[in-house]
Amino acid sequence: MGRVTWAAVILTGGTGARLDGTDKASLTHAGRPLLEIALAAVADAAEVVVVGTEATTSRPVAFTRETPSYGGPLAGIAAGVAALGGDHDLVVVLAVDMPRVTRRTTARLLAAVGDGDAAWLVDATGRRQLAGAVRPGLVPRPGEANGVPVRALMGAGRSTDVPAVGDEATDVDTWPDVARLDRTRPGRGDEHTPDTHRGPP
Repeated sequence: MGRVTWAAVILTGGTGARLDGTDKASLTHAGRPLLEIALAAVADAAEVVVVGTEATTSRPVAFTRETPSYGGPLAGIAAGVAALGGDHDLVVVLAVDMPRVTRRTTARLLAAVGDGDAAWLVDATGRRQLAGAVRPGLVPRPGEANGVPVRALMGAGRSTDVPAVGDEATDVDTWPDVARLDRTRPGRGDEHTPDTHRGPP
């Protein structure tokens, strides 16, 4: 079998309702925006699509939005996969509000797919999180994804659960979550490059 190629779709376009409408991607931890932490986690991707508002980034990425906006995570994933410029064996899906996911996490997810269709990070209760690796063909087309729960994708095909290590499954939904994140140290294995770019490559 040849080398597996993979791309990444980062979801940043939620409403942030429990954060008073704050753009999660712009929240910072240890001096770095959450979007930069997410980009570091997928640093080895052949290409990256960010679904959300354009921002300055440390690597060239493409930006897109689901139509209509705020159609839910699955609509965002569908829009991101549709915006990819190349053919890839797998797509890593990552919500920007999961700053404990690192390159090591991503590598485990990719390896866990094997000859199956997907692998998803699960928390201590076994709940699947918005951090996974999927076959592109498993993702519905954008017009078929609006308003459909993301669990429809998580339950599709032959999926493997990947237990979170430590606090990998931590997400940031509320101001208390932000405060707790600020009191902890950054994850390891999330190095990034300092060059900045804005908008598509």
